[in-house]
Amino acid sequence: MAREQRKLAAILFADAVGSSRLMGRDESGTVARLLEHLNRRLAPAATRRGGRVVRLKGDGSLVEFVSAVDALAAAIEFQQAMVEANRGQPDDQAIVFRVGLHLGDVIVEGDDIYGDAINVAARLEAEAPSGGILVSRAVREAVTGRLKVSLHAVGELALKNIERPIRAFRAEWSAEDWPAHSRASEAAASSKTPAPALALPELPSIAVLPFQNMSGDPEQEYFVDGLVEDITSALSKFRSLFVIARNSAFTYKGKPVDVRQVSRELGVRYLLEGSVRKASDRLRISGQLIDTVTGNQVWANRYDGALADVFDLQDSITSNVAAVIAPKVQRAEIERAQTKSTDSLTAYDLYLRALALRGELKYESYGQALALLDRAVTRDPNFSAAYGLAAMCCFERDFLAMTPDAADRERGLQAAMRAVETGNDNPEALARGGLVIAHLGGRPEEGLLHLERAIALNPNSLLALAFAAQACVMLGTHEKAMALYEQAMRISPLGPMSGEAYFGVAQIYFFTGRFEQAIAWANKSLAVTRARHIPLMVKIAAMGAADRPRDELQEAVQHLLALMPGVTIKGFRQRLRGYRQVDAEKAEAAMRKAGLPE
Repeated sequence: MAREQRKLAAILFADAVGSSRLMGRDESGTVARLLEHLNRRLAPAATRRGGRVVRLKGDGSLVEFVSAVDALAAAIEFQQAMVEANRGQPDDQAIVFRVGLHLGDVIVEGDDIYGDAINVAARLEAEAPSGGILVSRAVREAVTGRLKVSLHAVGELALKNIERPIRAFRAEWSAEDWPAHSRASEAAASSKTPAPALALPELPSIAVLPFQNMSGDPEQEYFVDGLVEDITSALSKFRSLFVIARNSAFTYKGKPVDVRQVSRELGVRYLLEGSVRKASDRLRISGQLIDTVTGNQVWANRYDGALADVFDLQDSITSNVAAVIAPKVQRAEIERAQTKSTDSLTAYDLYLRALALRGELKYESYGQALALLDRAVTRDPNFSAAYGLAAMCCFERDFLAMTPDAADRERGLQAAMRAVETGNDNPEALARGGLVIAHLGGRPEEGLLHLERAIALNPNSLLALAFAAQACVMLGTHEKAMALYEQAMRISPLGPMSGEAYFGVAQIYFFTGRFEQAIAWANKSLAVTRARHIPLMVKIAAMGAADRPRDELQEAVQHLLALMPGVTIKGFRQRLRGYRQVDAEKAEAAMRKAGLPE
């Protein structure tokens, strides 16, 4: 059975208090009452909040949520329903539950889940007061300011079979704020006509909500608000995103937030929210990206740094969040487009489907992607991103071909020229168009002009940084290329472009005669990239230049031939069009020395 690791699930664990005493009097009747409460009160409360019931048992019930807010709300609704159920019951007949909540990683296997997060939630439940709820610090950080509930610290608890102490908080709420859920209240709620929701734009849409200042220090408000403003500004530079202005998002400052309501009112699919905590001379900043349609968490991370470096930390977080979130949103949008009916596709949906096909790195998939992109630019003749992607598809297909196709190269170059003509304000189109002009056109100077324009428009674009660095490698300006690659790796050291940056650094070391470093960086690229044939070529050239043993060279060359059947010295040299002649000759000689067929 397949296993899957699921990040940051919210776990609710509930158990009855003193049920053994009641079972001693009437075991079958007590079991029936327990199950009735769980099925009529806990399960509906969980379902209303998007929870997945893993098991309902009198000796421990388990529910998984994608949102800590929904988990705590469901727990409170359940406990309020139990107050109503026990009203009028003699104390010795009442059934009372405790609930523990934790936020952490879980392992999914079939319909079951397991892992430390479940163990922590179960141990917290055991420490909770009768009829109460105990939550971990992770839950508290995720829900503060978003629900009508007070969370009181009870200290760090040493829980059975849990290695580290867990800081816990006891939930308190007012019954007036959490009326018992009933059919009558459901009917009343459904009779209200909500304000019409704003239509979602075609581009992926996002709002950055005000972050929670959890420091207890009003002086930190300026930093928290400034951080949100900078992130909003950085995200707005991505032309592939529709970003809500700061003034609109800040109308929610200091208010409990229902993500679905905010989505309706702002007309966005994604919300970025977070918190800032100051402790002594340290800062911790947490953030998460929520898909408001599904309720799923798309991304989450936290950043720690010294208070003395507050502005450097702010710049680092802004760059990292902007650079990481754009690809995360894009992947989520690709999944959305792939579920749509083929007769309802817009130009943008066609582009997203082509992007997914291009990601397969297969010769035949590029043809399918290009067919979709032709349809996209027919619908929108000025769709610069589609032209840029078409140029990249032709370039990458040309690289994979045993015998490069002149017609493919010409088609790719024409698409690249249309990308930079129509995408003067689109960093993504300029980046892809600029790289293809450099490679397929053999004009790296011209390509670099467009790439530098892309960086000026969006300094956080990993695509533009990495492609500009590649153009600099082609021109032999290795110091500038290294600085650009380092900037890309600093923004997103583990992101989707890291393999390309490692490959580029390997190229620089090869061309500057540091062959062992080139091999080491090529190996780093091979460990993370899917397009393994590209760093493998650099590795083989560096191995040949470094006089590695013949058996090692033969093994590496055979590996390359398995990935690119029919590749030869002649074909390799053709792929170096646009490089300085001295560098192309050095690479060709090294590959010949390594044993690549002529």
